[in-house]
Amino acid sequence: MGYKKAEEILPGELIDRIQQYVDGETIYIPRKSAHRRAWGERTQTRQELSRRNRQIYEEYLRGEGVLELASKYYLSEKSIQRIIRIMRGVYSK
Repeated sequence: MGYKKAEEILPGELIDRIQQYVDGETIYIPRKSAHRRAWGERTQTRQELSRRNRQIYEEYLRGEGVLELASKYYLSEKSIQRIIRIMRGVYSK
């Protein structure tokens, strides 16, 4: 998200009207819901986490323990258990 000067993109009358509510303050104008992107859509983070979670689940199925996986992936035991539970649901469909 970048900042833009209001004077460069908005008509003066609109700036005057906005200043009645927020004179000199920084405001955030959210995207319209039709233009919003899902989390991780711009980067590979979603795919990387999905790949990591599959790998954790496969290692768990091969006999790795929750404690070992937590240590190996620098996650809490609860996080590993949650990943296993979710992946179990994905693969059981």
